Amino acid sequence: EYLKQKADALYAEGKQNALFDKRLADEEVWIRKGIQARRTRDEGRVQRLLAMREQYAQRRNLPGEAKLVLQEADRSGRLVADVERASFARPVGAPLGATVRPIIRNLTTTILRGDKVGIIGPNGAGKTTLLSLLLGKLTPDSGRVKLGTKQEIAYFDQLRAQLNDDQPVFEAIGNGREFVEINGARKHVMSYLQEYLFTLDRARSPVRALSGGERSRLLLARLFSEPSNIIVLDEPTNDLDVETLDLLEELLIDYAGTVLLVSHDREFLDNVVTRCLVFEGHGHVGDYVGGYKDWLRQTSQSRLRGAPTEDPARPPVGAPLWRDRDRLSYKDQRELADLPKRIELLESEQAKVSNQLSDPGLYAREREKARALQDRASAIERELGEAYRRWEALEQLAKAV
Repeated sequence: EYLKQKADALYAEGKQNALFDKRLADEEVWIRKGIQARRTRDEGRVQRLLAMREQYAQRRNLPGEAKLVLQEADRSGRLVADVERASFARPVGAPLGATVRPIIRNLTTTILRGDKVGIIGPNGAGKTTLLSLLLGKLTPDSGRVKLGTKQEIAYFDQLRAQLNDDQPVFEAIGNGREFVEINGARKHVMSYLQEYLFTLDRARSPVRALSGGERSRLLLARLFSEPSNIIVLDEPTNDLDVETLDLLEELLIDYAGTVLLVSHDREFLDNVVTRCLVFEGHGHVGDYVGGYKDWLRQTSQSRLRGAPTEDPARPPVGAPLWRDRDRLSYKDQRELADLPKRIELLESEQAKVSNQLSDPGLYAREREKARALQDRASAIERELGEAYRRWEALEQLAKAV
């Protein structure tokens, strides 16, 4: 709806500007023919023309589009990461009463050169932790992760922590170098930053003065100024405008190297990735071919087939949760009627918890609260799964009756 309204507003503005430009052009032709007589009305027309010129000079033209160019390094080895039954957990709670929370459990997957892998899951599930395991920054508690060779990694971190707030913008590119080399072409840093929509004045300002979108563009400019054959993007779509997102999407699609992408932008995932690693609860990470919609389709088909869930102690998804009954009891009928409301409340709470966890400052200010929220997010996910399975089972029994 926003994009539609924006397009309508730009269309109306374009028509108005076109009429203004035609009138200005006519007035410019008139003034060049000379004023036939120095009458008062002609002097007034001259003043109106001067005002139109000033209005034209101050018109807010549309911003340009960023010119993103990826600089590819030599190809990495065919194997990027081979993961075999890897598990990773971390303690939750105070040191004396800490419990261990499984983040990743028995993950087995192989990432090859050229794969474009999307990582999907709620906030706090462990997506950044999974990236660290795949890149060798973390060692699994059990299992193994074998890394490939000749890896040149460009890492776009979620918190933009790679940027130094005290540096001027132009010094953040190439660690103070005056020129950068992009695919064999030598460019001045200022010219390079202009391709990412930074004016000369903005390029001289400190990094701390940048908006969220500008910080994202600066980090992209910094990453793409270095050769890479593996690009890791942790929430890259935050704060970027639509035009820059489209350009980034095209670049990643055409990129010959490997892409590891964490994002909540479903359309971006669908257009870029060829595989998805999905956090499905209790430390289980599913491996699916395709994008976000492909994952949804495969999981819905699994439910129809009654495929087992990640926990072998639980019944298969879609399997009936009743025994020795062939019809709904009064209690079951009441439960079936109440389940939609319960699911709605859980999903509403899940959204609130996710919004709180999305605040990066929360982990620095209130670490205990952040841990409690992460625990609650996991509990809500489990409760939702149980509620959906129970609802489906009761619906099946009701239809059978």
